[in-house]
Amino acid sequence: MANLKDIQRQIKSVSNTQKTTRAMKLVSTAKLRRAEELAKRSRLYANKMNQVIAEIAGRIKCNKIGGLDNRFFEKIENPKMVDIVFVTADKGLCGGFNIQTIKAVNKLLKEYKEQNVKVRLRGIGKKGIEFFNYNEVEMFDTVVGLSSKPDKMKSDEFIKSSIDDFRDGKIDALHIVYNGYKNMITQELHVRQVLPVDSDSFDCQEAQKSSMLEVEAEDEELMLNSLVVKYVGYNMYYSLIDSVAAEHSARMQAMDAATNNAKEMVKNLNVEFNKARQAAITTELIEIISGVESMK
Repeated sequence: MANLKDIQRQIKSVSNTQKTTRAMKLVSTAKLRRAEELAKRSRLYANKMNQVIAEIAGRIKCNKIGGLDNRFFEKIENPKMVDIVFVTADKGLCGGFNIQTIKAVNKLLKEYKEQNVKVRLRGIGKKGIEFFNYNEVEMFDTVVGLSSKPDKMKSDEFIKSSIDDFRDGKIDALHIVYNGYKNMITQELHVRQVLPVDSDSFDCQEAQKSSMLEVEAEDEELMLNSLVVKYVGYNMYYSLIDSVAAEHSARMQAMDAATNNAKEMVKNLNVEFNKARQAAITTELIEIISGVESMK
């Protein structure tokens, strides 16, 4: 039979853990509300920027002889080198949030390896960086602290070298991989190729009749290049915002599950404690009765 003091010690330990997980759940819930609102506003801005790019690029593609002749929109059939940027959390205790992103990155790495394409892996977030360092996967660039506290200037600075290298022909594609926010209980994995920009969906008729912008023909190319840089930079920043909202959502669920498990464990330990105490009392009674009987 288990020792009563050991069971009491276990009950106290699990109860303290339950208090911690409950507090962490409440903190994540509060942070999620702020992050969710920021993600919604950022999504609206990103969608509007995509509309502007689609309009200007669509005009050039439809009106210019030879179509859209721009490095940012150039389809490269046989890439030689690509950049993969991933976003993970700086902290754990958020269920399978980080491992989903890591699995997606590993899948991309494997696919490019089979095609003999060189990959420059660029990591944001301590957990992902630690994983790839432990598995001796070469990292081209890393940053810690940006995924937990997204900052537009630092985000732009981080992604700028990939944009410049793509423009100069040093890399042929840029992917961003992250686990994003869908709703309070669901995260959605995103594996996005942001460069080159996909122009297949541009509608000539829509671009020609659109009145969103009035741009001189000679300025269209210059404005398009500037917008693409902003587009990629904002996609990087939005990935960080979306990821941090998803992280709080995942941690909230993980801590809720941990709290419930701890509650159930305390309940079972209390039952075990009562059984052990009853057994101890019964044993003492038997010993007293046996002693009395032996004295007769």
